[in-house]
Amino acid sequence: MKPKSSLIISLVMSAATAIVIAYSKIHSDESSLILSVFTTTVIILWIIFATANYIFSLSHTSINTNEISEIIEDLNTEIVLWTNDCSAVFLNKKLRELLGITTSDFNNEEIIKKIFCLDEINPKSINSAIMDNYGECHFCGADGTQQCIIWSTSILKQNKKFSLYFSTGFNITQLKQVQSRLSDTSERFNLSMELSEIGILISQGSQKYFASPEMMRMLGLKKPEISFNEFRCLIHPNDRSNYDRHIKLLLSDTALSAEISCIEIRVKSHDGTYRWYSYRFKAIEDVNSDFPVIGGAFLDITMEREKDLLIEKLAYVDEITDIPNRNKLVKIGQETYECCNALNYAYWVIVIDIDRFHIVNDTCGYESGNKLLKNFAHNLYKYISIGGLAARISGDNFAIIIRDYGDDDLPQRTIELLQKDFADLAVDEFSNQSFTCSAGYSKMPSDGNCFLDVLEHAEFALKSGIDSRCSICAYESSMHDAIIGDNELEKALSDAIDNNELKLFYQPKIEIATGKFMGVEALVRWIKPDGTIIAPSYFVPIAESSHLIGKISDFVLNEACDQNMLWQRMGYPPIIMSINFTSDDFYKKDLKERVFDALVRSGLNPEWLEVELTERMALRDVDYAVFQMNQLRDLGVKLAMDDFGTGYSSLSYIQILPITLLKLDRSFIIDIENDPIAYEIVSAVIKIAKSKKIETIAEGIESPRQATILRETGCDYAQGYLYGKPMPADEIPAFFEHNASERQVF
Repeated sequence: MKPKSSLIISLVMSAATAIVIAYSKIHSDESSLILSVFTTTVIILWIIFATANYIFSLSHTSINTNEISEIIEDLNTEIVLWTNDCSAVFLNKKLRELLGITTSDFNNEEIIKKIFCLDEINPKSINSAIMDNYGECHFCGADGTQQCIIWSTSILKQNKKFSLYFSTGFNITQLKQVQSRLSDTSERFNLSMELSEIGILISQGSQKYFASPEMMRMLGLKKPEISFNEFRCLIHPNDRSNYDRHIKLLLSDTALSAEISCIEIRVKSHDGTYRWYSYRFKAIEDVNSDFPVIGGAFLDITMEREKDLLIEKLAYVDEITDIPNRNKLVKIGQETYECCNALNYAYWVIVIDIDRFHIVNDTCGYESGNKLLKNFAHNLYKYISIGGLAARISGDNFAIIIRDYGDDDLPQRTIELLQKDFADLAVDEFSNQSFTCSAGYSKMPSDGNCFLDVLEHAEFALKSGIDSRCSICAYESSMHDAIIGDNELEKALSDAIDNNELKLFYQPKIEIATGKFMGVEALVRWIKPDGTIIAPSYFVPIAESSHLIGKISDFVLNEACDQNMLWQRMGYPPIIMSINFTSDDFYKKDLKERVFDALVRSGLNPEWLEVELTERMALRDVDYAVFQMNQLRDLGVKLAMDDFGTGYSSLSYIQILPITLLKLDRSFIIDIENDPIAYEIVSAVIKIAKSKKIETIAEGIESPRQATILRETGCDYAQGYLYGKPMPADEIPAFFEHNASERQVF
């Protein structure tokens, strides 16, 4: 019932009551009857009044606009909520500022007439305003300027007597001002193309969104309602976790009515393609429902994203493999980590290292090496599920993130498949290569307090692999201390190299038949300032894994050549200087040049330099090993195979490898006195070597009896504690002199 009618009824009832009371006082003998009849009549009339008022209220909507108005209050576009009778009109902050209105005290009807350019408020004019969604409305703003707004109006709720409208404005005032100064059609067209369109999506106490007409156009919706699940299905699969995390956080009790959230997601548009949108939204509590009100604005930012692609590629894409780099991995990894915590997901982080990749660069060239990296990188994507990622994080190191579905064996199986795929790449120009890779893995979020922790722990696991090649290792908390210790040792070793703490010790080699001092083997030692000597078996593996081995090898090569030449200048007879190369050094493309430069700088004749290679290292890539050996032989350098007999197919390779000396491993020499099998093996190897004109030397000789047996079997040279332990360079002159006087002792 209208307020005016209620007022009239109240006045009539008050007047009637006053008359009855006055009459009762005049006729006091009939006052009881008069009051009783009047009271009964009043009660009946109030019942009729209340019933009529209830029926009237039912004819109106019970819409609560507070929730909607709170959502649209701060949106950056002009919005008005209004009823068909103008009894309720809400202008958001943007529109109030435009009109110069600071309070809610304004004439509703006049405001609606002004902003929609209506002469009067009636069903016909309202219907015209609603139907003309793209008509321009002109009115004067608070600053006196003429404003031009295109209104898009939708009906939120409606019954027979009452309608609630939702109007969204698109202010084109500035465009109109520019157009007035432009005469060229193409300029107007280009300016129009720069305009961004806004879509509105709002829910009100239900599991559905209400979409504005512009939002319907963006997404190709046929009706303004879309369920939460239907909308989620339109989001790109890789962006759903991010959307779910924000919605879950938004719906938490502490987040309701908080600051507006903003995320960038891809949503399937009307033409079936995914476009990028900036989604600004918030949630507020709905007193009439257990479910909060959620709403926000969508701004198409696809063009902006495309403009940023080149910048993003420089920052986040590896230029060689065209897959994400470490920066992108860390960014996406942290987002995934946060999703894991919010949604109770889990992922595996796997770090992969290509074993001895430098050999490919050195033997095939950097162009072929880059090709291999690219092929390896693209293979990784065979194992990436939705929400996962593959990235190149350093030279020959890669990382992948894969979803965990409760299968603890998944990382192991995935890595094994990757290793098989990588081995299969050894074709064409790589046909003479053997490709392997090693990996370490950790679990997210349980293995770290952030993504960087988890990634670092996967790298710990990689470094902790038992084997140097093709290893697979899962992260364990105990690895941390070990890796930290190795890192500290690596830093100390680097400082030791710079501070000249590395020294060479020399172990004598004797011609076993005559006892003549014929050469030394250079052995590197790390001597700390306090005099502590650290054996190579402790620090060389650290040097190999940290790429410090190259510096150490250069030091050994140059120091050994200089020292040998110095002894000759001191007047001592020339002897052979033996040095050891690791696999990293031996397979480098510039090996020959490095050795040649050391010989030239020192002035040492190549015949007095011998390079020792282990059997395992030489047989890793036989064809290239032969090539490198021949390069050194061309210089005149001698070649020795160390630890002979401890590997595989040793005898069959004697005639292939261009070696000049075989070193019989100490394990055969120890038992040669008492073990007939050891004796027969040593004797047979010596005979085969002699048939190939290859000299032999036995290492680890500690007793005169061992020396006698080896001399009788025809061994050429001997090395061991019987003749001398490794000693510093300043003790070798004394050994020269002692050997000359005692030569025939043995």
